Amino acid sequence: MNNINFKNFEEAGQAILQFLHKRFEFDLWMITRVEGKDWIVLQSEDHGYGVKPGQVFKWADSFCSHMVKGKAPKIAPRSEDIPLYSSAPISQQVSIKSYIGQPILNEDGSLFGTLCAIDPHPKPETIVQDIEIIELLGNLLSKILQAELRQNEHAREFKHLRTKAFRDGLTGLYNRRAWDELMSKEEERCKHYGHPAAVFFIDINNLKEVNDNLGHIVGDQLIQQAAHVLRDTVRSNDIVARLGGDEFVILSRENNKAGAERLFKRIVDAFSHTTISIAIGFSMRQPSRGLLLAAEQADKKMFEHKRQMKSELITSLEE
Repeated sequence: MNNINFKNFEEAGQAILQFLHKRFEFDLWMITRVEGKDWIVLQSEDHGYGVKPGQVFKWADSFCSHMVKGKAPKIAPRSEDIPLYSSAPISQQVSIKSYIGQPILNEDGSLFGTLCAIDPHPKPETIVQDIEIIELLGNLLSKILQAELRQNEHAREFKHLRTKAFRDGLTGLYNRRAWDELMSKEEERCKHYGHPAAVFFIDINNLKEVNDNLGHIVGDQLIQQAAHVLRDTVRSNDIVARLGGDEFVILSRENNKAGAERLFKRIVDAFSHTTISIAIGFSMRQPSRGLLLAAEQADKKMFEHKRQMKSELITSLEE
């Protein structure tokens, strides 16, 4: 850690992990993010376990889930002597004989994740004396994280102002160019911080028939009404865009699966109170795959919904 001029949380994390590996000689050091039931590896200094950034484990299986609650120690030179650690499911999956852990906190004091280490061999009891080093570096990571998230939020607000030029002329929503750029930036944030995100695809049914039978002015009014419904239904943190024609998309940032499912239901319910028929699909970002694949899956689910609706309509007409 000779160079302390870290550019960001990622660089600070890498330097701290390398320093701790040299100091304590644990085979695996990690910086993780806790999101619901998931324990996501953001960074790793691995020398034997084969753990890489992007891997996801069950939070409840980990030693850290007990450590952050204060039910088990931050440093366990012989983790087998700690009942909660020896019985933890993860100890049945990999060989763990010693453990170090420290919470990483958000600005409001809530849990972001952990700085932690495991090794397949017991360690000397004297490492317990170094608890202040672990706590100091964990707190340092927390402060760097908090400052960077604040800076990113300000940059994101500026970005939103700049992207006003990237608006769809008919609806005022973001256009495809803005969508592609915002998706790319959000993917970077998700990789660095382990934020969850969902992508929604929404398509207006029978817009072509409306344009052909009632004219494009009525069709445009339908598109504008759909945009208004979506704007009023999503969270303030979400991004809504019109990719063109009758196709809308939503990037639901920092939203887990339960939250995305609630948003899905709100959208369906909101349109049920209008004369607009939509097909909709959503998919969660998987840490090992990214937002682009989530978008592809959401698009497929939307088309599956559209085909299902057409099939049900044909069946009802035949009856």
